[in-house]
Amino acid sequence: MLASLRSVRRLTAHGSLLFGPFPHFSRTLPSFLFPIPPSSSLCSAAATVRPSEDSSAGCSILSRHVLAAEEVPEKFHHMDTYDAIELALDSVVKVFTVSCNPNYLLPWQNKSQRETTGSGFVIHGRQILTNAHVVADHTFVLVRKHGSPTKYKAEVQAVGHECDLAILMVQSEEFWDGMTSLELGEIPFLQEAVAVVGYPQGGDNISVTKGVVSRVEPTQYVHGAAQLMAIQIDAAINPGNSGGPAIMFNKVAGVAFQNLSGAENIGYIIPVPIIKHFLSGVQENGRYAGFCSLGLSCQPTENAQLREHFCMRPEMTGVLVSKINPLSHAYKVLQKDDIILAFDGVPIANDGTVPFRNRERITFDYLVSMKKPAEKALLRVLRDGMEHEFSISLGPLQPLVPVQQFDKLPSYYIFAGLVFVPLTQPYLHEYGDDWYNTSPRRLCERALRELPKKAGEQLVILSQVLMDDINTGYERLSELQVKKVNGMEIENLKQLCSLVEGCLDENLRFDLDDERVIVLNRNNAKLATSRILKRHRIPSAMSTDLMVEKSTFSEASKVACSS
Repeated sequence: MLASLRSVRRLTAHGSLLFGPFPHFSRTLPSFLFPIPPSSSLCSAAATVRPSEDSSAGCSILSRHVLAAEEVPEKFHHMDTYDAIELALDSVVKVFTVSCNPNYLLPWQNKSQRETTGSGFVIHGRQILTNAHVVADHTFVLVRKHGSPTKYKAEVQAVGHECDLAILMVQSEEFWDGMTSLELGEIPFLQEAVAVVGYPQGGDNISVTKGVVSRVEPTQYVHGAAQLMAIQIDAAINPGNSGGPAIMFNKVAGVAFQNLSGAENIGYIIPVPIIKHFLSGVQENGRYAGFCSLGLSCQPTENAQLREHFCMRPEMTGVLVSKINPLSHAYKVLQKDDIILAFDGVPIANDGTVPFRNRERITFDYLVSMKKPAEKALLRVLRDGMEHEFSISLGPLQPLVPVQQFDKLPSYYIFAGLVFVPLTQPYLHEYGDDWYNTSPRRLCERALRELPKKAGEQLVILSQVLMDDINTGYERLSELQVKKVNGMEIENLKQLCSLVEGCLDENLRFDLDDERVIVLNRNNAKLATSRILKRHRIPSAMSTDLMVEKSTFSEASKVACSS
């Protein structure tokens, strides 16, 4: 169950804060039983340098790992291939998922039910680790261990769509009989051997493929649209492998999750630091905590004239701050045209990279993403020729237009046949794989580029008009953003619903993009809404999340609307 990176790479240039299209995963359907070849085996692997486990001292463990890592393993430790396979056989499971994706063009209904499969493996605490896209929008999940004909019901305990990881729990004691947990290892070095274990397409039995590490760098995660560290390997990873472990020297080096379409034997695994960050967040908070961001868009300073203009001395290196997210703590501390010289004591090069292990380099975003929510980072900044040090609190940041929206129903509000929805990238994905070119251009550009001005802000659009006598002549005004309702600027869909439901005026006026205006008689519109819902077999005029708000509409909204 793998996703293609081709569309991601094609649209890299379209935005530095929000990213391009990320097509849905094509999960493999259950297949017939084919035994694995007897010659399948695991490769030997080498031990890696272990970073300090102390994460509380001043500089983060990741920064220390970056500064200190010039060592490589002195020798490779070989292990018995049969023992490695036996270890995996008692841990790796096949995951059967029944899922039902929402229809964003008709948000009151779902698409057809699908049955798909993936892989997973047991970790400490009687937990099964798999990919988030294996269980995304699930309605029912089963797991089956190797050599057993029985499928056991599993519950999704936690899911992090951003990092494409999920934790499953199985209540049956029978399932855990004979199961062993796999231990997490470290980031492998280049050319170290790994073996990917899972249930790929082409058979029903477990499969083992081997390869070597080709590259370690931040990569676009197709499912969650995040830029996080990933390991590229040349092992054959096919649909159905998703969620299976990549084993190196008797330990897990990563989780298989996507490949590069159009290329042979180029797969990607999620490295252990990302896995540990996800697991620790779930353990500490009881749910997925997210990955931190500075909320900055930065420009390299590789041009000598640019560096001279910003008073950078010859020995100085860093990146130029070009845009700051208003919701971030950095918005209160940093300024446009600041030069970030170092992050937690780690110097940042003019191309935005920092040292990483044995003469490798990696973008400094990796150091940021590995911070825990609310943790502080020390930035050394050059401003107007003077050096400063700022302590900035980090945390996950939500974009103005959500990039992904799994495991929840879309929000919508229908009034007089006008269907209002918040703009999301999944909504734009309904225009097809080439949605960047086929979706409304203005909405697409806003989805990729605009930043929120305040928390909870949404871009509310008129997605379509369900035709009726009440809205004749307005049918061509769909796919436009709603700016105001009776003169009140719209911040989100809940506010729009509140203003419409609480309005006491005779008429309702909607101001849209392109200076377009819709005016409806309030009483006639309410009567029309009922017959339109009945005609189109729509169960409710609003989504469940808005129904809760309907009972708490404030008198202030009524007064503001009537005025």
